[in-house]
Amino acid sequence: MTTTTTVTAASLAALGLAIGQTTAASAAVACDVTYTANTWTSGTGQGGFTANLTLENTGDPITSWTLAFDFPTTTQKYTPTGWGADWSQTGTRVTAKNLPWNGGLATGASTSIGFNGTWTGANPSPASFTVNGTACGDTQPQTPAVVTSASSLAVPEGGTAGFTVKLSSAPASDVTVTTGRTSGDSDLTVSAGASLTFTPSNWNTPQNVTLAAAQDADTAAGTAAFTVGGAGVTPATVNATEVDDDATVEQAVIVAPTAVTVPEGGTAAYTVKLAAQPSANVTVTSAAGSGDADITVASGGSLTFTPSNWNTAQNVTLAAAQDADTANGTRTITVASTGLTSKSVTATEADDDGGPTPVHVENPYAGANGYVNPEWSAKAAAEPGGAAVANTSTAVWMDRIAAIAGSSTVMSLRAHLDEAVRQDAANGATPLTIQVVIYDLPNRDCSALASNGELLIAENGLNRYKAEYIDPIATILRDPAYANLRIVTIVEPDSLPNLVTNLSFPKCAEANSTGAYVEGVQYALNRLHAIPNVYTYVDAAHHAWLGWDSNFGPSVNLFHTTVAGTTAGVDSVDGFIVNTANYSATKEPHFTIGTLVNGTSVRQSRWVDWNYYVDESSFAKALRDALVAKGFKQGLGMLIDTSRNGWGGAARPGAASGSTDVNTFVNESRVDRRIHAGNWCNQSGAGLGARPAASPEPGLDAYVWIKPPGESDGASSDIPNDEGKKFDRMCDPTYTGNNLNGNNMSGALGNAPLSGRWFSAQFRELVRNAYPPLS
Repeated sequence: MTTTTTVTAASLAALGLAIGQTTAASAAVACDVTYTANTWTSGTGQGGFTANLTLENTGDPITSWTLAFDFPTTTQKYTPTGWGADWSQTGTRVTAKNLPWNGGLATGASTSIGFNGTWTGANPSPASFTVNGTACGDTQPQTPAVVTSASSLAVPEGGTAGFTVKLSSAPASDVTVTTGRTSGDSDLTVSAGASLTFTPSNWNTPQNVTLAAAQDADTAAGTAAFTVGGAGVTPATVNATEVDDDATVEQAVIVAPTAVTVPEGGTAAYTVKLAAQPSANVTVTSAAGSGDADITVASGGSLTFTPSNWNTAQNVTLAAAQDADTANGTRTITVASTGLTSKSVTATEADDDGGPTPVHVENPYAGANGYVNPEWSAKAAAEPGGAAVANTSTAVWMDRIAAIAGSSTVMSLRAHLDEAVRQDAANGATPLTIQVVIYDLPNRDCSALASNGELLIAENGLNRYKAEYIDPIATILRDPAYANLRIVTIVEPDSLPNLVTNLSFPKCAEANSTGAYVEGVQYALNRLHAIPNVYTYVDAAHHAWLGWDSNFGPSVNLFHTTVAGTTAGVDSVDGFIVNTANYSATKEPHFTIGTLVNGTSVRQSRWVDWNYYVDESSFAKALRDALVAKGFKQGLGMLIDTSRNGWGGAARPGAASGSTDVNTFVNESRVDRRIHAGNWCNQSGAGLGARPAASPEPGLDAYVWIKPPGESDGASSDIPNDEGKKFDRMCDPTYTGNNLNGNNMSGALGNAPLSGRWFSAQFRELVRNAYPPLS
């Protein structure tokens, strides 16, 4: 079990000068230290932890530093395994001295360091820190937060359901946590665990709370909110819903979805099942009613449900005939059976017969302004230093079906496009490009866990992807109101490359054997390319994934066969994108793949590992050349996501190393400061990269910010959610790695939220380490 605590030292300026000294004799020391401990239990009352520290120099420039602090207990020990500094421990005193490459810290510069340790009894955070003997300020422990295993709960009427409670960090003394209903249905109550005690030693051991729903005669699904909290802790809320058992079969036909988009000349489906077991066979029919006669029921018009298959969903397929008009007609489909309350499905034809015909340019970024996402912009502007980049264009991620419609607090796809139209109007004659990430394939992110999606191949995921995800998006993008926008779609990050390198993972093997990834990408390209002002760029991973010949050639072949299999063939794509949501450097300035060190190729270094590329620029250009040679058009464009690959700050080498050892040379010369090139989650020390720009290099359409800086790659610990996202150890700072990253530490930041959620600490680090630096 892993928990995270964070404490921050306040900045304190101190001259540190003896009487009689001149100010030239010593630099003024001022510092700020952030300490994050990720703690786990390995036995009763004992365990281990990883501490990550960020030292920021807020005073005069310094050329060397010694950081010191005291552990609060005598049982906390440095293992010793540390990084970024020369670590030692004497008694409770821990000392970290700079290494040769990070000793110089300019005013405002920072460096990230860390170590592993063990504890017995408790693992409280240090109370204070000094740098070169000067105090960085007192540190107050963070108030522990209540952590529940669920934020919402379904409680069967007449039955019970439970959740667990623990704390996010060790309290200073015993804490009592109570659970009580604060609003809602009085039939929902706490039946056990209403009062729990957590101590400095058992704070991270889950304890149970049980809720009960009383039997009643109504048919309402009552809800209630329960507050879980107490003195000295930050409370949590758990919402409970009663699952009523008084409904009848007559009320219980289940249809999903109740709104379907049917492409003209194609088909779409919805499912039908019963919510309760019937005593005999039940026939459910789907009949086309009023509306566009081109929309018909193609199959599943009559379905039979038995007492044994009543809760197994069956498909109804709708078809839209090819016609000559340009209208997106609609028709109502009635789903009914004797004795059951009927349901209605609204079917909308996605017309493909023209409408607005804007010019489709070769490079949608050339001569255009980029859409500024107001939601991201507001979050960025609220962070220290964020105002400098808050008006930068970033992509809008459609990472689940619900994202299309949005919510009361999150903008929908239409809302973003409407805002883009407003921004475009303010541009005058200058066109505007808006970037939309298409990211919801079934078995999504099949080789990782942090960005797993809501759809599964084994659960009708491919059909749902087409009908409930791609078709609605295409219908919205086709709206004439958006015809003057240049809409760039980034098609399915992490999809096709997984079919080359990761077939040992069961979900990747399933995506390959069923053809779901290829068919899904082809379907998306067919629907999106048909819209004149929509541009399609397919994700092509990055050099540290596909840069070896054993991966590069098969990837080129897969990209070609996939795209060539679409209706428009290779013309259905405008280009490919590399480094999406990743950290690989755009250019390594101090060496190339051809560099020799004392007669030895840098390819032989452990970092390069015989790869043929050391950065994204060389990889993107080589990939483009290979794709064109394979049969793609000469105007094929490439994009590089530079949002988080700047790698600036004090750790950035200013020149090539003078070492004659190839490993030392590469490690001291490379600007990509990751522990391993395979590390991908919330990387410590990263910085904002080159700002978006059109045609920055020959063969490249643009540098872009597809991953909005400040949005997490994945949670650093398990966080229950309803989005299909799971805990991937590569997001855990304590993880010691696997064969994909050379069994190195993950390099991830602690305290990270779910992928896509705002991660303030990450954004601040990206701003501090931006390269080029922010002006």
